[in-house]
Amino acid sequence: MNLPKVVADLVKAQDSFDSVAYANCFSETAVVFDEGKTHNGRKEIEHWIADANEQFKTIMKPVSFEEEETESILKAEVSGNFDGSPVVLSYHLEIADEQIQSLKITV
Repeated sequence: MNLPKVVADLVKAQDSFDSVAYANCFSETAVVFDEGKTHNGRKEIEHWIADANEQFKTIMKPVSFEEEETESILKAEVSGNFDGSPVVLSYHLEIADEQIQSLKITV
């Protein structure tokens, strides 16, 4: 599967539990929506993913990737220390200037 570099970097950072590298895939003003919570800016995103990594130890296996006009959708099988693992999640991404501007994770 041919993923944009920033998306491939995001998956690699997730699979190595590297919260700094994960956060660096995002712009300084990026927004993440996950589990009913909003995380604003790179620092908040870094703290959110560090906590999630510690708690769930999730890894991502990309299943499909679609690019639309304003949004890209990565579907990935996510497994880790959580009920229902593994599950396929959709990562709704807005990418500009080779950085993620927003991410919304849905089931």
